[in-house]
Amino acid sequence: MTADKILNAEPKGLKVVFRSLKYRNFRLFFTGQSISLIGTWIQQIAMPWLVYDISHSVFLLGVVSFTGQIPTLLLGSFSGVLSDRWDRYHILIVTQFLAMIQALVLSFIIFNGNIQVWEIISLSVLLGCINAFDAPARQSLLVQMVEDKKDLSNAIALNSTMFNGARLIGPSIAGILIATMGEGICFLINGLSYVVVIVCLLTMKIAPRIMSKKITGFKKELKEGFSYAFGFAPIKYIILLLALISLTGLPYAVLMPVYAKEILHGGSHTFGFLMGASGLGALTGAIYLASRQNVVGLERLIPKAAGIFGMGLISISISHNFYLSMVLLVIAGFGMMLGLASCNTILQTIVDDDKRGRVMSIYTMAFMGAAPFGALIAGGLATLWGVPVTLTMGGISCILGAIIFASKLPNLYKLIRPIYLKLGVISKH
Repeated sequence: MTADKILNAEPKGLKVVFRSLKYRNFRLFFTGQSISLIGTWIQQIAMPWLVYDISHSVFLLGVVSFTGQIPTLLLGSFSGVLSDRWDRYHILIVTQFLAMIQALVLSFIIFNGNIQVWEIISLSVLLGCINAFDAPARQSLLVQMVEDKKDLSNAIALNSTMFNGARLIGPSIAGILIATMGEGICFLINGLSYVVVIVCLLTMKIAPRIMSKKITGFKKELKEGFSYAFGFAPIKYIILLLALISLTGLPYAVLMPVYAKEILHGGSHTFGFLMGASGLGALTGAIYLASRQNVVGLERLIPKAAGIFGMGLISISISHNFYLSMVLLVIAGFGMMLGLASCNTILQTIVDDDKRGRVMSIYTMAFMGAAPFGALIAGGLATLWGVPVTLTMGGISCILGAIIFASKLPNLYKLIRPIYLKLGVISKH
């Protein structure tokens, strides 16, 4: 590693952070998604708050999260193959339109009065099905937006920055809106925000992807994708670590409404600010990654980030002070995003393009597919033993995963290095 020479002089200042915005398609995507994702985060905060307000059940929080994310696990393999077969740009337009309809229908039901938990669950399942097709297409389309592949890692990091900038802004807005105008307005704003991203997508000029002429069976392509992903150690261990973190660590967000009410004795404002603090930490991590010149060295950051996230969760579990919890959530959010975005960047860099959709669907299944089971487990454990114990167990699991991944690093880099050489990311001297 020390002998590898990084090619090209490193740009300075903001130019290196925002360099992928020079591409028109990515700039349009970034603009539209920046608006839409604020609406998405407003809805994601309003949803669990509405469920807990109606039911006063920690377990139902886990059920709603489960039903919203389980379609990704069930449909992920299917959607990945379709993402490699079909035009990813057109898939993304359709999924954004359907997500807009879902949010508007939910807001209509709430404004109409007497919304039931089963209605929320049904619409949550619908959105989960939409996201199952949206995620692999969105992840894979980034490659087509950035003409110089050396800027791909920056585009992925900026994509994470955009996501977490919205995560910082959205929860704060949601907390104010819930307290002053109710949950319905949150879903309406989210629905309307999709108009912006749809217009930006329609304005983009994406060159048609060169598709393979060969006709193979669906099952054969599905098996090929899994064999490729789990037959190459760097991809396999990244996906396994993501699945562990998603199963045991990420469900902390499901418990935050209860943590805000029962541990910190706050209201919707408290919940919104807690999630905003986590978003601030995640945004900081994403900006740090965007400031990096390239992908080299990210493999070493992954276990460190997972460890920081785990320690953050353990520290949050013993905090009963609002301001201390805010600081700890910033740290946890930083570690979480540093790890997740580093995993995404490495995968996007080393994967073969003709299998990109399938690998990114497996990535999405690990990231989002394990989360519903984690949400159910977290809801059940929190009901039995309380939120602090559940958070502690999640933190310990993340730390153990980080230790195991770190032990694999020497071998993983030996396998990744030839790909970096081929791509011109590093030189032999």
